[in-house]
Amino acid sequence: MIDMENVTKIYENGAVGLRDMNLHIDKGEFVFVVGSSGSGKSTFIRLLLKETEPTSGKIIIDGKDITTLKRRQIPYLRRRIGVVFQDYRLLPSKTVYENVAFAMQAVETSPRIIRRNVPQILAMVGLGKKVKAYPNQLSGGEQQRVALARAIINRPPILLADEPTGNLDPDTAWEIMELIQEINRNGTTVVISTHAKDIVDKMQKRVVAINKGVILRDVEGGGYDDETSNLEILY
Repeated sequence: MIDMENVTKIYENGAVGLRDMNLHIDKGEFVFVVGSSGSGKSTFIRLLLKETEPTSGKIIIDGKDITTLKRRQIPYLRRRIGVVFQDYRLLPSKTVYENVAFAMQAVETSPRIIRRNVPQILAMVGLGKKVKAYPNQLSGGEQQRVALARAIINRPPILLADEPTGNLDPDTAWEIMELIQEINRNGTTVVISTHAKDIVDKMQKRVVAINKGVILRDVEGGGYDDETSNLEILY
């Protein structure tokens, strides 16, 4: 489903985003990418979304090398990837219903299907009674539920989440993670960039630990492991 082959990202200021990364993620996997601030987690997500380009190496998603995509092809790649961010990124002038429907309108889904599917997905994330509310009328947890509904409304095979619980209290964070786990059970490949140690330790999924752009550890059923995340790499 996702392959990184010798991927390196060096920014113009000389900062290392990733260094010679090799990683394979199977269809239907649930993977945590962990590490301290500046470790390379955000670069990893941005590369998968083709928001930035690798300095060298290949990134293959569902059998296609995305590093060779032309600009006009990028929107089609992103239709296959649902994304949830720490800061929600909802449209403030649109209601809950309209925020989720917008994702379907962007891919030219028929109004009839939108009217059928949006209420269903909002009910799934526990917001069936909030369809007419605006983002500023919602709690942080509710806003993240809207963002999650918007990310999966088009049934993408991949869900990327960049610090999805970073702005949430512990109880709400667990609710969001339970929803994401249910989405994964339904067959969606899930990749989460996070520093939420308690969540990673409890869920015992595959954990890829990064430091200074290098994979330190890749284990099934792992925990966050603070000591590993703070190791220094010598070159």
